[in-house]
This record gives sequence, C-alpha cells and structure tokens, in this order.
Amino acid sequence: MTTASESRRQALRQLAALAGSGLPGLGAGLWPGTARAEAGWPRQPLRFVVPFTAGSGTDVIARSVGERLEKMLGQPIIVDNRPGAGGTLGAALVAGTPADGYTVLVHSAGHVANAALYQTLKYDTQKDFTPITTLATLPNVLVTAPAKGYKSVQDLVAKVRAKPDTFNYASAGNGSATHINAEKFRLSAGLQATHVPYRGTPEALNDVMGGRVDWFFAPLVSALSLINDGKLQALAVGSAKRSAALPQLPTTLEAGFAGSDYSFWVGMFVPARTPAYIVSRLHEETVRTLELPELRARLVRLGADVAPLPQAQFASLVRDEQLQTASLIKAAGIRLD
Repeated sequence: MTTASESRRQALRQLAALAGSGLPGLGAGLWPGTARAEAGWPRQPLRFVVPFTAGSGTDVIARSVGERLEKMLGQPIIVDNRPGAGGTLGAALVAGTPADGYTVLVHSAGHVANAALYQTLKYDTQKDFTPITTLATLPNVLVTAPAKGYKSVQDLVAKVRAKPDTFNYASAGNGSATHINAEKFRLSAGLQATHVPYRGTPEALNDVMGGRVDWFFAPLVSALSLINDGKLQALAVGSAKRSAALPQLPTTLEAGFAGSDYSFWVGMFVPARTPAYIVSRLHEETVRTLELPELRARLVRLGADVAPLPQAQFASLVRDEQLQTASLIKAAGIRLD
C-alpha cells in the first residue's frame, strides 16, 4: 500500500522531472521550491568559460560577477579562459558540454558575429545555447599612444585620410566586438587602413601603447586605468552616449560620424536543453547579484553599466543583432585571415 508520504514524494519527483523537461509551463517559474529542492542544483562548482584572454573586458566582468554570484549559489565559480578564433573556441567547448548548468559561457556581443564570419562553426549560435541574461554594457573607447600626438577624433581621421593605407588599427580578433566597432567607425569616417587582429584585448593594448598600432576601440573596462595613468590617449567612446567614467570624452557620433556607434554587451549562456529550473535559478540569482550595491559601484568604476535583461528579451537581442551584424560584416568586407 502506498502511504500518503510516499504519494507526496512521488508527486514531487514527477513535478521535478517535468520542470527539467523544458516543457512550456512546467519550469521553475511555476514550481521553484519543488524543482530546487528535488534537483539540489548546484551540488558542485560552476565553470565560467570566457573565450578571451585574462584581463579582457569580458573576463573582468565575468570575474567581478562570479566572485559574488558564487555566494548566492553556495558553490565556487571557476573562470576558465579559452581564447582564440574570435571567441569561437570557447563557445564550441560550452556547446559540447553536458546541459547540466555547471558550465556557463560568458561571451560578448561578438558572439553574434561569428555565424556570419565562420562557415564551419561547430555550433549554431541560436540553437545550441540558451541565453540567461546580459551582465553589463560597456563602451569601447578609441585609444592611441600619447606619442602619436592625435588631438581629437577629427585630427586622427584627417591624417588617415591624407595618407590612405599607411595606418593600421587593432582588434581583439576577427569578428570580435572591438573589430565590429572599429569597422563601423572606419566605414562612417571613410578610412582606408589595415586591420591587425590580436589574440585578445591585453595584447592589442600593449602594441597600441608601444606605438606599433595606430588606434584601437578597446573595452573601457580594460583601458580605463591605462588612460588615467597617461599610458593611453582616449579620443572618443564608441557608444551612443557618453560614459560616466569619462564624461568629458565625446562619442564618435558627437564627433560627427553618423552610424559609428556600437553597443558592447557581456552576457551569459548555457548549453541548449539545460533544464528549465536551472536556467530560471541561474537567471534569478544572477540578477540578484547584479543588484548588489558594491558590485554595481565596482562596475561603474570600471566604466561598465549594469544591464540585466529578462531571458526572452536577451534572446530577441541575440537574434536581432545576429542579422544586423551579418549585414555590417558584408558591407565592411570583413574576412577571416
């Protein structure tokens, strides 16, 4: 005979199984306590795969959020840098891991460009990932070596126009967010210059400071301290509005280059088919983490703006930007080396 307590346990197991099945209406949104209690997630450390080098803008955001999110989840979060091929190596790694919520991809807006850049990706940007939320938006800042002597964006543009194909500009890799921002600016300004892709932001910054590259749209979170220390000259920000961290610095739009602005975001993804209750819990705890005053203050000091989005809205953003970026890549003639 089945007792009342046994019946309750069976019901709980059935509800948890349904929550994990991903069926509409049966996720953690309806049964959060049941799903969490039954699943016990997380039971082990999480891994944040960052497909860029340590010290890059995406890496700094991932570490800042991860340090506090692990307290919310009650498990350590390990940041695993897997740079290379414009962020596709790390993305492919995550796409191929078990959909159990223990491996999370922290990627940038460059994630949506790769579908148009790579013909043989080992994953599908739309089908193989579930977007969790954006973590922050941060402007790219147009930087040069102080020794170059550029006084303004207009000064840089005038000199490049005067000697076409004799200048160069850096990016953190083909198709990266820094590359897309640079191409939007180059097209708007009508510049002819050579693109120099690097393995990551730190490597590009080193060569800009050394004068080996003329300019770079660097993530502000990575470049701000170097700007404040006088090691880099900031000419403008590539976002649609000025940065609170450098309020005196104009945008490239204000400098007169229409259509040159670019929205650089950093967001979280998990492999597709990750159970709904895990997706819901991860989203919920991440948003709670982003509301912490000390984290918000830290990100603002770094030049980033906290910007969590609901899952559905983030998924729509990824779809829309993938189409828009594909058009830009075609117009700019961006090709893999």
